[in-house]
Amino acid sequence: MIALSLAEVAAAVGGRLVAADPDARVTGTVEFDSRKVTPSGLFVAFPGEKVDGHDYAAGAVSAGAVAVLGTREVPGVPMVLVADALDAMGRLARAVVDRLPGLTVIGLTGSSGKTTTKDLIAQLAVRLGPTVAPPGSFNNELGHPYTALQAGPETRYLVMEKGARGVGHIRYLCDVVPPRISVVLNVGVAHIGEFGSVETIALAKGELVEALPADGLAVLNADDPLVDAMAARTRARVVRYGESERADVRAVEVTVDGRGRPSYTLVTPEGSAPVRLGLTGRHQVSNSLAAAAVARELGMPLADLAAALGELGLVSTRRMDVFERADGVTVIDDSYNANPASTAVALRALASMRGTGRTVAVLGYMAELGDFETEGHQQVGRLAAELGVDRLLVVGEPAAPIHQGATAVGSWGGESVLLTDQAAAVEVLRRELRPGDVVLVKGSRYRTWEVADALRAEADKDGAA
Repeated sequence: MIALSLAEVAAAVGGRLVAADPDARVTGTVEFDSRKVTPSGLFVAFPGEKVDGHDYAAGAVSAGAVAVLGTREVPGVPMVLVADALDAMGRLARAVVDRLPGLTVIGLTGSSGKTTTKDLIAQLAVRLGPTVAPPGSFNNELGHPYTALQAGPETRYLVMEKGARGVGHIRYLCDVVPPRISVVLNVGVAHIGEFGSVETIALAKGELVEALPADGLAVLNADDPLVDAMAARTRARVVRYGESERADVRAVEVTVDGRGRPSYTLVTPEGSAPVRLGLTGRHQVSNSLAAAAVARELGMPLADLAAALGELGLVSTRRMDVFERADGVTVIDDSYNANPASTAVALRALASMRGTGRTVAVLGYMAELGDFETEGHQQVGRLAAELGVDRLLVVGEPAAPIHQGATAVGSWGGESVLLTDQAAAVEVLRRELRPGDVVLVKGSRYRTWEVADALRAEADKDGAA
């Protein structure tokens, strides 16, 4: 964060200083975990029913914090008192960003692929200048200001993933950190249970391009009609990416190798160049094109861009992370989260990686689908069968419609089994996996990753032996 006096911090957040020196300067980081407090930093104390940050205020000051931003006084602790600590943190982030005129803020959203694409954009941007991006999918009202407060005078690019649970959420995040470049990836049914309809999801996602200034840039997916239509909702310049002939940054001649890694010819107004991705899944073509469109706008020459795309790797965990076991089994760990769209692309990646053995999909429950829950799960099961997945392990009764959807496909020659829990799935895999098999593990955050972890632990054990 840029250096600010406590008087400046209080003015930015509309707070009141208590037992604090107005001239004392915050030159360290802003933290809400007292264990991460750095010398001359600022500790933010959030009240809570089980854990109250104010109980750790004195310890944070002892660890070097200049003061504590909180909602109630703590005896003997220098405080910046506010009515709402989360709102104050957002106000402070806005004040910091406003004092960094050389900073380019890149915001992105979408129903799926946000975190991966954020990581790709950040990997390209850092080649052009100091870049700050959040870890994982830290994309909410807390993660947004926390990430922005890491920017300093040397930072050139701030890459911000924007999540939403309803209309107005992205607008609020844009008020905290206004974007100059906005990227919208897709509109799907993720979280449809909270939004109510795909149209409402599109309305919410489009808030990102509405927030752009006239001299900003909207990067839109030309292959998604709901995203493409957002061009009418912004006063900024529009650049489209995708495989459509209408795209300004385009992929043609797409192929996928036996490991599921795509190659294509990148076509831009400046010319074309071959790209060979090291990432797994054909859907990475679209993600990489979005990143390429941003990097091109930031000034990366075509030849450098094509080479850099080929060097992109995974940053956030459990997202199409492919590893080989010593026994010849290949595992795709995509267990971080799931919705029908992201599960569909993962299943297609699994099918493309079929080798000498079988394809096995371990699929768990997909959350927040509302009235679409049964149909969404059944669609995934049908797709697995239609793609010819050999073995389908469905984990948990809530995911049973996946099993129903697969077994309803009469032409399918594979087999589906509904299992009680993750431990049962691990036991089946231990008993049945053979060299040459490829296993996909995918599900929402309901411990599905335990299956991937068990497979990885066995790989590590085999490797050590």
